[in-house]
Amino acid sequence: MEELKEKILKYVDEHPKGKRKFTDIADSFMMHSDEEISALSNALDDLVNEWQLFKSEGGQYQNREQAGIVEGKISINKAGMGFIDLEDRDSIRVDAKSQKSALHGDTVLVKCFPWQTYGEVVKVIKRSREHIIGTYLQKSRGLVFVPDDEKLQQQTIKVLKNDSFTPIDGMKVICNIVSYGKVMAVEVVKKIGYKDDPGVDILSVLLDHDIQPEFPEEVMAEVRNIPQTVQEEEKKNRRDLTDVVTVTIDGDSSKDFDDAVSVCRTDNGYNLKVSIADVSHYVKEGSALDTEALKRSFSTYVTDRVVPMLPHELSNGICSLNPHVERLALTCDMNVDLDGNIVDYEVYPSVIRSTERMTYNNVNKILNGNQRVQKEYEHLGDLFFVLRDCADAIRKQRIHKGAIEFDSVESEIIVDVDGHPTDVRPRTRGHAEEMIEDCMIAANVSVANFMKWQEIPSVYRIHEEPQQKRIREFVRVSELLGHKLVLPKGDIHPNVIQRYLESVKNSSEYPVLSMMLLRCMSKAKYDNACVGHFGLAEEEYLHFTSPIRRYPDLAVHRMLRKYSFEGCLDLEQRKMDEEKCSEYAEQASEREKASTDAEYACDDMKKAEYMLDHLNEKAEGIITGVQAYGFYVQLDNTIEGLVSVNAMHDDFYSYDQDRMQLIGNRTHRCYRVGMKVKVMCIDANKMKGEVDFVLVGKNGSTSRNTPSRKRSTTSRKHVRRSKERRRSNGRKKR
Repeated sequence: MEELKEKILKYVDEHPKGKRKFTDIADSFMMHSDEEISALSNALDDLVNEWQLFKSEGGQYQNREQAGIVEGKISINKAGMGFIDLEDRDSIRVDAKSQKSALHGDTVLVKCFPWQTYGEVVKVIKRSREHIIGTYLQKSRGLVFVPDDEKLQQQTIKVLKNDSFTPIDGMKVICNIVSYGKVMAVEVVKKIGYKDDPGVDILSVLLDHDIQPEFPEEVMAEVRNIPQTVQEEEKKNRRDLTDVVTVTIDGDSSKDFDDAVSVCRTDNGYNLKVSIADVSHYVKEGSALDTEALKRSFSTYVTDRVVPMLPHELSNGICSLNPHVERLALTCDMNVDLDGNIVDYEVYPSVIRSTERMTYNNVNKILNGNQRVQKEYEHLGDLFFVLRDCADAIRKQRIHKGAIEFDSVESEIIVDVDGHPTDVRPRTRGHAEEMIEDCMIAANVSVANFMKWQEIPSVYRIHEEPQQKRIREFVRVSELLGHKLVLPKGDIHPNVIQRYLESVKNSSEYPVLSMMLLRCMSKAKYDNACVGHFGLAEEEYLHFTSPIRRYPDLAVHRMLRKYSFEGCLDLEQRKMDEEKCSEYAEQASEREKASTDAEYACDDMKKAEYMLDHLNEKAEGIITGVQAYGFYVQLDNTIEGLVSVNAMHDDFYSYDQDRMQLIGNRTHRCYRVGMKVKVMCIDANKMKGEVDFVLVGKNGSTSRNTPSRKRSTTSRKHVRRSKERRRSNGRKKR
């Protein structure tokens, strides 16, 4: 049947309209007996039911492209308008009446030919959510269930009766969705807490993204059977590196250490060993522990907590490369020449004993000449200076190949014991952070090269070159800001982007240009095919160095063990593992987005909460984006807020889309990307993660003190969608 379906799909692809009726296909395949006609009819019906083929009123069969059917994820803004974002064409708009039962984030099939702007949903093929989080609030009409997701607040929701549950004002609950449609039916399955209780805000965000803090009992039962010390029999067939000086280098608050480094000088350069916790030894394929790890795929790091991929008994215990104890590892042993080239490498199972648990902070102090810290760790000799020289050579070589370095600044949010934010600031990166990044990238490249050329099934980290349309739009904006980017004919090489960033590095617009260019890049994702990493200028790349917190790394370790260390030659098993790696990649890419979205949502929420304590305070910022409804301003502490045109009463401002700027009709005052402005925070909404600014004049007055002029009304209906788009590529992830 499957072979016949493939044959049918190929026929429909290759034949013109008017030659794709049932009789045309039957004649072409010479299928005329009752049995053959029945088989063909069943195959066609299956393809139609699977939404691979579509049958017109005239009886013609069409594939998706011929029928004008596009698959994509639908984004729905507060006003109810849906959008399908596509890489190779403008977004498709789907108005509310054409959305069927689709919800924000659902994967849908939309009917829309290339020359059309609006489309209609014909099928929801994958739901983005099976549950919703909401709060019971006392309203004039009584106790009402209000979804936390603003996009669902216009949806009619019916909470099914549950005699064992009594709602109370302010109670947060999680509900399973029983049915979709104009009226969504839900049932309460769990009480989360009360909306003002410490920690409930972040817990609600995590649960809304299907990130569960608790592990199932069957998983914990397996964990209890795992020894917390390395057993003698487990050391067999492993290289003993316990006498090699090896250190972990992580943040001050880190508790799970999955990578350690060792380095020494050689006659021709350096020997660099990157040893990674052998999580695959403990997490057996197909176990309850493995199933749960795949389901999560990532550890999620939010403001005041970590939701780990693996239980703490593993992530902080036997799998963590804690100091002064033996641990099982996989080591990527690299010889690096003085120019930073990896001239050869070896990957093998090992046993290590971390000599010290180092922090970025202390290593940076050592490198910067702090004598007190240097004396404290003098037993490590010149390890960190040799590591610095080796890592610097690797980085220099990577940049020479064309790797792109974006100026991406992440936020550090400090909270008190109740989870209330007390400070927001840029996260600082010193030389030690860069050194470890360089070593990990070198190991990832080496292992990817090994997996590819040994033809071992694997999960690769891929980053495709940016879409021409996005880059051309950036070129236009860059030229408006006075910086020319000349694109070559044909494919773009990463060194073109690299040279451009270097040329604008000393300009005042550099932070914004770097941020905007990063948003133009394709999203890095996982795939079982090795297609290269554009941003790193590498032909082979994967994730090998963090198996405690990323499932793709764990999958890579498992395949290394099976096909390299144990020498599996079963071709059928190899084929099955290739299919598994494809499934792992798809799951990981999906869960990475959920994890990242949760991190962003928590950051936005805590930043808005922080600004509620700083209303009416003035600060300088830089304009990072301009829209018809206003412009975004980012402060030095990384908090971004909106200056709405409705709050700009000194003039009537028109939006110049071509130049991406707002211009005053009377004063001709202009606001564009990259400009520095002084603003004051006038409002913040914690639950929406939104901050509102007004402009501050040279004399200290604000635009809200200026008499209001009659003007056209704009609202926040476009703001959330713009914010989601602007941050979709706004975080650098290798």
